[in-house]
Amino acid sequence: MAERVQQPPAKRLCCRPGYSTTCRQGQRSGGTVCGGSGSGQGGSSKTQSPESLLDIAARKVAEKWPFQRVEERFERIPEPVQRRIVYWSFPRSEREICMYSSFNTGGEESASSGESGDETRLPFRRGIALLESGCVDNVLQVGFHLSGTVTEPATPSEPEMVCSVAISFDRCKITSVTCGCGNKDIFYCAHVVALSLYRVRRPEQVKLHLPISETLFQMNRDQLQKFVQYLITVHHTEVLPTAQKLADEILSQNSEINQVHGAPDPTAGASVDDENCWHLDEEQVQEQVKLFLSQGGYHGSGKQLNLLFSKVREMLKMRDSNGARMLTLITEQFMADPRLALWRQQGTTMTDKYRQLWDELGALWMCIVLNPHCKLEQKAAWLRQLKKWNSVDVCPLEDGNHGNELPNLTNALPQGAHGNQDLGARPHRTVFTRAIEACDLHWQDSHLQHIINDDLYTNYCYHDNTENSLFDSRGWPLWHEHVPTACARVDALRSHGYPREALRLAIAIVNTLRRQQQKQLELFRNHKKDLLHKGVTSITNLEGWVGHPLDPIGTLFSTLMETGRGDEDGSHGGFLDFSAGSMSSSKHSELHLFPSTRRFLEEGESYLALAVETALMGLGQQRIMPDGLYAQEKVCRNEEHLIAKLQEVDLDDTLVKIFRKQAVFLLEGGPYSGLGELIYRESVPMHTFAKYLFTCLLPHDAELAYKIALRAMRLPVLESTAPSGDMSRPHHIVSVVPNRYPRWFTLSHIESQQCELASTMLTAAKGDARRLETVLESIQKNIHSSSHIFKLAQDAFKIATLMDSLPDITLLKVSLELGLQVMRMTLSTLNWRRREMVRWLVTCATEVGVYALDSIMQSWFTLFTPTEATSIVATTVMSNSTIVRLHLDCHQQENLASSARTLALQCAMKDPQNCALSALTLCEKDHIAFETAYQIVLDAATTGMSYTQLFTIARYMEHRGYPMRAYKLATLAMAHLNLSYNQDTHPAINDVLWACALSHSLGKNELAAIIPLVVKSVKCATVLSDILRRCTLTTPGMVALHSRRNSGKLMSLDKAPLRQLLDATIGAYINTTHSRLTHISPRHYSEFIEFLSKARETFLMAHDGHIQFTQFIDNLKQIYKGKKKLMMLVRERFG
Repeated sequence: MAERVQQPPAKRLCCRPGYSTTCRQGQRSGGTVCGGSGSGQGGSSKTQSPESLLDIAARKVAEKWPFQRVEERFERIPEPVQRRIVYWSFPRSEREICMYSSFNTGGEESASSGESGDETRLPFRRGIALLESGCVDNVLQVGFHLSGTVTEPATPSEPEMVCSVAISFDRCKITSVTCGCGNKDIFYCAHVVALSLYRVRRPEQVKLHLPISETLFQMNRDQLQKFVQYLITVHHTEVLPTAQKLADEILSQNSEINQVHGAPDPTAGASVDDENCWHLDEEQVQEQVKLFLSQGGYHGSGKQLNLLFSKVREMLKMRDSNGARMLTLITEQFMADPRLALWRQQGTTMTDKYRQLWDELGALWMCIVLNPHCKLEQKAAWLRQLKKWNSVDVCPLEDGNHGNELPNLTNALPQGAHGNQDLGARPHRTVFTRAIEACDLHWQDSHLQHIINDDLYTNYCYHDNTENSLFDSRGWPLWHEHVPTACARVDALRSHGYPREALRLAIAIVNTLRRQQQKQLELFRNHKKDLLHKGVTSITNLEGWVGHPLDPIGTLFSTLMETGRGDEDGSHGGFLDFSAGSMSSSKHSELHLFPSTRRFLEEGESYLALAVETALMGLGQQRIMPDGLYAQEKVCRNEEHLIAKLQEVDLDDTLVKIFRKQAVFLLEGGPYSGLGELIYRESVPMHTFAKYLFTCLLPHDAELAYKIALRAMRLPVLESTAPSGDMSRPHHIVSVVPNRYPRWFTLSHIESQQCELASTMLTAAKGDARRLETVLESIQKNIHSSSHIFKLAQDAFKIATLMDSLPDITLLKVSLELGLQVMRMTLSTLNWRRREMVRWLVTCATEVGVYALDSIMQSWFTLFTPTEATSIVATTVMSNSTIVRLHLDCHQQENLASSARTLALQCAMKDPQNCALSALTLCEKDHIAFETAYQIVLDAATTGMSYTQLFTIARYMEHRGYPMRAYKLATLAMAHLNLSYNQDTHPAINDVLWACALSHSLGKNELAAIIPLVVKSVKCATVLSDILRRCTLTTPGMVALHSRRNSGKLMSLDKAPLRQLLDATIGAYINTTHSRLTHISPRHYSEFIEFLSKARETFLMAHDGHIQFTQFIDNLKQIYKGKKKLMMLVRERFG
């Protein structure tokens, strides 16, 4: 026995039409038995005989009429007619079933379920697999209700499961589904799919019965009692309480159930008031969207939401009313997102991906309210809902960050009662504002109706050549409307399944744009001289088409491209008759079979060519950079997306002609073109677009390609503007919106695109000296970022020195020139890459030649700091690797070395502290230069040089064999040094010890001269005692630098200069002891005792040292007698 399925509630009450209460129950004139011959035939017949009139009529009735209306209309409906209506009421197309059981039509998407990338896991695919493997059984159709069981085969982890499925349907739409699997998802489960497809594909195998109420009408009282009792017996545990309750109510004359005529029948079909739409689990839609939003973009939630939006578009294309229902549910969850209030409170912006979801939400509402077949009451309801959302404080703004202060440009035509309403009072524009404005638009304009409905709509006698004429000079129709709004109409037509109408309107819009472009060019040419003389331009378009919230150019491009490829499904390609309020449908499978629409194309022109030209016009439009980070990023993102689409197109001769034509238009288009001679300061740059044009045109028309690229190199927002009356700059740029910079949040991206354009030109110009010079001038004039110029210099160097060819000397010179510019730009500013830049420049100059190296050394002061010039430039130039690389002869080597020495001396004079040592090193081989450098050091020693620098140079001198000069510099360094009593780890200690050792090795006189300096500069007892000990070990001058041994006596500690050093050391120990005892703690007592032990060693070096130390200890005991523990330790150690 099949699993019991909970039936959906009955939609209407059924009673026997034409029968009164006095009629004998069960009697029916002309009645026939259910399941007669032919009950399951119809469309599945394998014969070629014509379809019967009964089936044709029944099918039409089943598609359009609710069954209650049929019953009310006719007093008696023959049973065969009822059977055929019931038979044809089930959906016959798998397309809708697929749409409601997978994200995309045909289940072609991958990983849409979010569980697995295997598309066999999609409900629709799984349902087909279950059907084809024979898992569907017990299929029964009772009236407008289908039931059956679907067996889910066992898996290694799950046992076999039998699912009971019930489906209600009406007018070829599934209106409710239930399944024993407990599926919780937006879409139908695989079991519902399997049962539905069983009915679609195998209707002859489905046992069909009339609605149960009709069967009951045929029973007499005994039969009805037997029926009820058997039903209760079979299901007594479940229905007995309900059966008793119903029996009690029926037997009670005053009960509510007896006040109603008829009884409910879940199999009887729809009532007149029922909405005819496919089953959509609204609760699950809300739950899923809420879940995706709560994940904040993680776990692929953004992708899932985009797939839901795609599902809405798919429903709209199928003209399914659930599209608007589903979008309403999605929008309500978006508006309830708690992050909106949090972001508003914190003043932070939403993430870019989340922002794009809101954009798509707004665009979908625009499509919905522009439905050409929408009823006025439905549009009014949508308008109320949109205004409600629009009024919420947290409703996102259209441009992401700032309120849009532009006027209401959506309603370019005064349509409707509120067509010209002033929206200036609105504080800002939200993502719903354009949809709200679009509610005022209609489709009743007769010219518009003719355009979208008639392929032959022309007027060859029309001679009105005004700006807003309805036809052009060829008699082709034009459509003058705010371009984004007109394109929104195209998108709405496509979205609602009217591809032919969308195509006709798109062609009219593009032809209008082409005509306007031509007229703008003529207008500019007539006033060119005056405009160029004034050097003033004006904003010609406050709203750019690329980056616009409605994406007008993208809409036109997609419409024409899909037509050219035959991508659109033309199954709903019906003509629209708005005046009659009805639509006749004419099916077409491919849009490329629309030959009559080609009437409005140029000879030999294709839809693809028209799409490409449209994209070029939109990308080349001069438009102002919008406010706000998001809006500016959107401009860049949309431009790059459109160019990526263009790059997929293979250029043929026809397209090359279009590129040439548009390139000329753009160059000569004046203020209407982003590549015109006049642009305003905040105009969106053309670098990315120009790079694409340059690449496409270069093989066919190099001169035009370079004109485009060079014109696009400018970036006026970074230029300083001259006074408006300055006639010395004919191409003066006027800022029409003052003080915009630095509100260009995408400036770094724009500058990188400018750099890419320049690099592309440099690469292409290799080997062409004239082109390279022109490109170099453009780079130097227009690029203001040192890092980008440095990148270009590096790029040029790489291109010029490719391994598979000889170096291009002209390109190398360009690279060097750019490098020199970078050096000048960064000379007085901080740049973390500066050292890298200097090293690279020397490498580049080396590749150019010896004259380049000599040149940068001659003019070093304009390029480098003194430190860079000596430590990097001159050192690298004089290295052996450079000499070998350049193959220099002796004469050239000497000239280069002379320049390096001159540079070194100049740097030493300018910055002796940092350059003196490098100068000495570089001048070693030239006696005069070396002496000059040494003198510079001596002159600077008393003023600007530190003891560290002087000690370093002194050690260098000793290493080079100039001990006396080293000694001199060491004494000068000692004069700058000051070591206090507690600095026993000072880094200069080693230098002091070295200086004393050097003096000691030179002789008694040198040691006698330096000791007073040591005594004056060093107050640290341990350092002084170390020096003293070292001086007493050997005789001064005994071990000279040249290994000559001198005989002599050790110096006496009782005589100068060691006596002075000994006294100073003892005094330092005494002072240090008192300083330590001032703040000593018990944990330092043992350390202090060791310090006194070292002090005693020094005291004992004097002839009366024992007495002095004893007096010193006694003195400590007396002064610090309060420190009893410490003094006890002192007595234990020293008595």
